Amino acid sequence: MGNKRWLGVWMAVWIISVPAMGGSEEVHVAVASNFLNPLKEIAKRYKQDTGNTLILISASTGKLYAQARHGAPFDILLAADAKRPALLEQEGVGVMGTRFTYAVGALVLWSSDAEKVRGVESLKQMAKGKLAIANPKTAPYGKAAQQTLEQLGIWQKLRPFLVRGENISQTLQFVATGNAGLGFVAKSQVEDPRFKLKGSRWEVPPSLYDSVSQQAILLKPGLANSAAKQFLEYLKGSAAKKIIRSYGYRFTEK
Repeated sequence: MGNKRWLGVWMAVWIISVPAMGGSEEVHVAVASNFLNPLKEIAKRYKQDTGNTLILISASTGKLYAQARHGAPFDILLAADAKRPALLEQEGVGVMGTRFTYAVGALVLWSSDAEKVRGVESLKQMAKGKLAIANPKTAPYGKAAQQTLEQLGIWQKLRPFLVRGENISQTLQFVATGNAGLGFVAKSQVEDPRFKLKGSRWEVPPSLYDSVSQQAILLKPGLANSAAKQFLEYLKGSAAKKIIRSYGYRFTEK
């Protein structure tokens, strides 16, 4: 079924590969946008340790979920939530018993202006400009941003100021380029050890949004790929966790 149905979407997805060595196996990993940069680092380390190559396909979790359901040949999904991996498991697209939480993310209000963010008051007093969030329907961090504004009682007030990114990476770009003065982004983006973004930020209290438990799952195309199963175990190991932790993620949830 599916190649023709998802081909048009596939072409819009950013595909990144780590150069292969002769004789190595390949693993196609669909990864949520917020986890792309950590996974690039993990992929390089995994290549060094095993000789196998990860081919990374990045988009919002919602889009990757839709592609997987429509036959995209992903071996693994690394989502930014627990909902979509659970649905894929229920729908028979994901392999039962392989789903686990590989990281727990955090939401941050960020501005490239060092003086702009002053905690929650920056939102409550907003009267002009743009506030960037990821699309709540397809991006878990966008959903967390909406929940935060609803909990603060200012969702309706700020809706006219919203600009929505297709995913969390585009949302960060809106703020970094000045197209939005403020934006809700993933803590991992702000704490990316390669860039250490300057500006000002407010780490949103976890009580204001549902936990961003990011789950991985082996998909049916990966059943016959021993390297895919190997990589899921590698992701649970100390080398991968050290990289994940350096981006500000936690591991407290199962």
